[in-house]
Amino acid sequence: MKNAYSVGQINSYIKNMFAQDYMLRSIYVKGEVSNVKYHSSGHIYFTMKDNTGTLACVMFAGSRKGLGFTLKEGQQIISGGRIDVYEAAGKYQMYVQEIVLDGEGQLYERFEQLKRTLSEMGMFSEEYKKPIPRFINTLGVVTAPTGAAIQDIINITKRRNPHVRIILYPAQVQGDGAVPSIINGIRALENMGVDVMIVGRGGGSIEDLWAFNEEEVARAIFDCSIPVISAVGHETDTTIADFVADLRAPTPSAGAELAVFDYYAFMEGLRALKQDLRAAFEDNIDNKRARYEKLILMLQNLSPEHRLREQRMKVITSQERLNDLMGTRLINMGHLLDTRKERLNEMMRSYLVARRHVLDIRLERMEALSPIKRLSSGYAFVEKDDGSPLKSINQVEAGDTLILSIKDGKVVAEVKQKQEFYTD
Repeated sequence: MKNAYSVGQINSYIKNMFAQDYMLRSIYVKGEVSNVKYHSSGHIYFTMKDNTGTLACVMFAGSRKGLGFTLKEGQQIISGGRIDVYEAAGKYQMYVQEIVLDGEGQLYERFEQLKRTLSEMGMFSEEYKKPIPRFINTLGVVTAPTGAAIQDIINITKRRNPHVRIILYPAQVQGDGAVPSIINGIRALENMGVDVMIVGRGGGSIEDLWAFNEEEVARAIFDCSIPVISAVGHETDTTIADFVADLRAPTPSAGAELAVFDYYAFMEGLRALKQDLRAAFEDNIDNKRARYEKLILMLQNLSPEHRLREQRMKVITSQERLNDLMGTRLINMGHLLDTRKERLNEMMRSYLVARRHVLDIRLERMEALSPIKRLSSGYAFVEKDDGSPLKSINQVEAGDTLILSIKDGKVVAEVKQKQEFYTD
């Protein structure tokens, strides 16, 4: 057959026709996203569709840098790029360079632009974040007077700490006039001197929440001298106010929990701490008392009076044993030595008198050496504060503490000065 072309020639011819069409080289297409596939190479393959047809699309990894969101099924988008033929598959597709959300796209671009601007100015920096006080008396709230947000804040505040006073500034949080209303609320509560402030509202679309994305509101929050908690929308919603505020709460309810400490949990913890402290104090007292009693017993056992009493008991016991021994011997010898009985009795009496005399002398010497007697004479037993006896002036310095044991108690004294005695 004549004039038969190969598949590749046809595809190349069609591709050349697409390349010569100026409109297809730079075009924007609006439609709904479907069949999204994120490839491991970094490319994104998806389809754009509307009621009249579908269009295959691909965004290469190098073009994804400008994509500020995740492409999902059902999103309405506007894609910018070129239409070209993929010769290997023999089909045409759109090579996408940029994507914006349709409808919300312009607002999103404004959001990103303001976010970048304020971030470069340092308004999101942690160094400017004021700490949220742990214990507060007054809570300021800038939000709509009706709706779930203020009710949630009131309910949670009362549940956590009924002593906290809530001051509401009834602001317009949506539509025309919302921005000046929010700003006036922030400034009014700042002038009233509340302890902390919650600025926010319930959930909604990006248009509904847009007042909290305006630069004027961001600057009012940044300039506020009162710590501000941003509590706008639901957990997935993010606004400029969240970045510039001192603390972001995912919801108004969470904002109340962050601002108001749990009074009942605090009191329960305080009671538990008091019980622990009391138990530790009682244990310490018991330990000190047991140690005191042990030291008293040791002191009694080591006291000179106790030792002297023991020596006296030994002497008495020895004397009794001696008397018993001598008496038994005298009885046994009585029958054999009747004639010598009187003599022996006299000898024994003399012996006992002599022994008693020696014993009396020894007792007098022991009493003379008794620490108790010396203490009664005005002497004192001196110890350092570590319990070691003071034997030399070189053991102390001015300012040291000494313990003086005298006859009827102890005296704690401080060394003012010391003077050494010199002997030849």
